[in-house]
Amino acid sequence: MTSFVSHTSIDCADAYGLSEFWKGVLCYVDVDDDPNEPGDEECMILDQDAGHRLLFIEVAEGKTVKNRMHLDLRPRTGTRDEEVARLLVLGATELADRRGVHGPGTGWVVLADPEGNEFCVLRSYRQIQA
Repeated sequence: MTSFVSHTSIDCADAYGLSEFWKGVLCYVDVDDDPNEPGDEECMILDQDAGHRLLFIEVAEGKTVKNRMHLDLRPRTGTRDEEVARLLVLGATELADRRGVHGPGTGWVVLADPEGNEFCVLRSYRQIQA
């Protein structure tokens, strides 16, 4: 017997606001039977292709230290640098530039969402194969 991941939960101060940010980042949508609205304390979003869900849950405590888990994102189209630029416009903040850490054309960029949760942007598969 084994388990599977039902969804990934993310504690936050503003469930609706953070779910809206991540919908823009990942092209996820609201779950049909759980429409998200401003003021909701829990907001779930869905990847229509893969079925993965992210659940944002409001908690009283603020973020105080580096995340113990984070998402590593890879652009579906375009390049890592184009995706980083797009995410900065959506409201992400750059925390560390690790491009070229293993030589020219390698590495990643560490960003934070509007509530400070870290995530990384890797090179696209097209860039790796080039």
